[in-house]
Amino acid sequence: MDSTNLKTAYLTSAYLAPVQYYSKLANYGKICIEQHDHYVKQTYRNRCTIAGPNGQLDLSVPIVRPETNKAPMKDIRISDHGNWRHLHWNAIESAYNSTPFFEYYKDDFRPFYEQKYDFLIDFNEELCHLICRLIDINPLMERTAAYQTVFSEQEVDFRELIHPKKEFRETDPEFTARPYYQVFDSKRGFQPNLSIIDLLFNMGPEALLILKNTK
Repeated sequence: MDSTNLKTAYLTSAYLAPVQYYSKLANYGKICIEQHDHYVKQTYRNRCTIAGPNGQLDLSVPIVRPETNKAPMKDIRISDHGNWRHLHWNAIESAYNSTPFFEYYKDDFRPFYEQKYDFLIDFNEELCHLICRLIDINPLMERTAAYQTVFSEQEVDFRELIHPKKEFRETDPEFTARPYYQVFDSKRGFQPNLSIIDLLFNMGPEALLILKNTK
């Protein structure tokens, strides 16, 4: 048995997180999603990166500005500013409507951009559960009860390692970005560690094989 299956990975909440993030969900036996960390801007907590026809595109969920810089993630509310749901869905559809599996999965994702969620962590969590179901991974997932700073040998802290500003090849040696088919391959070459929806819409059921082979 793979030893990582016996371990627990600690992760931040994340919006349509990258392949690196989902490699932990696929390969670790238990996942703890941090809800007591301080919300930090320009992280995967409220943003993802997709492959658009004109290059990589960052999508950010606007939030209601917290009253303090040390607001816990569990208290962060989603803002309705800028008609972002419509803009995000249009961007996703434009980027992936020519992929092999977008038509197959789009009706699963569309409702998330038609209804309102109060809290960012709830929105992220429900999206994550959907993606796990579609990929057919079933990690034992729970939210943290308190902010943990000391970890056992069976626990691994990825909370600040999986970050859009950090080079995954340097911060996470156990993750390898395995190439897979992407619609814009011929134009831009393989683009690693994009949002999990890039892998799902391009590869469909084979996404699971890619995730299992990222170690």
